[in-house]
Amino acid sequence: MATDKELNDFLRSVDQRAFKRTAYMVRDDDAALDIVQDAMIRLAEKYFDRPAAELPLLFQRILSNATMDYFRRKKVRNGVMQNMSDFEGGGEDGDFDLLEMLEGQDGAMGALSAADEVSRAQILQVIDAEVAELPARQREAFLLRYWEELDVAETASVMGCSEGSVKTHCSRATHALAKSLKAKGITL
Repeated sequence: MATDKELNDFLRSVDQRAFKRTAYMVRDDDAALDIVQDAMIRLAEKYFDRPAAELPLLFQRILSNATMDYFRRKKVRNGVMQNMSDFEGGGEDGDFDLLEMLEGQDGAMGALSAADEVSRAQILQVIDAEVAELPARQREAFLLRYWEELDVAETASVMGCSEGSVKTHCSRATHALAKSLKAKGITL
């Protein structure tokens, strides 16, 4: 059974990544925040008696299900309301900043010159935009594997598909990203 401290530490460690992943999926920062908060509450309320080692997979599954529920509700709502404002593009320049997260992790950003920091920020913005353009399943597999650092089996469990599908989605995502970034002059 996970202690309160273990649960709190786990939730603190995944909150920004979970928000970013969900924001990529729903393309609405407010909705993404609500989904992540609901998933965290559901984990704390219903799975508090599980061992700490099970929390990452449980949370990812809960988050994926909450995201799918959001899309189901939205589809029903749009079918009933036919709200034209839903066709407007959502702003993707929310409060979460990948550059800030990287600064907080390694503290090495202060050693870069101002020009290097600007260049890095611009490259990260391009990468961020390209990841957002991936098809939904490819983006989900890519983020779970390389952002959340889940293995293939864990990713398949979270996505509700086979390990082969995860590998295919990840391969297609990395090739598409490499191609689009190379076309923009970015080689990593």
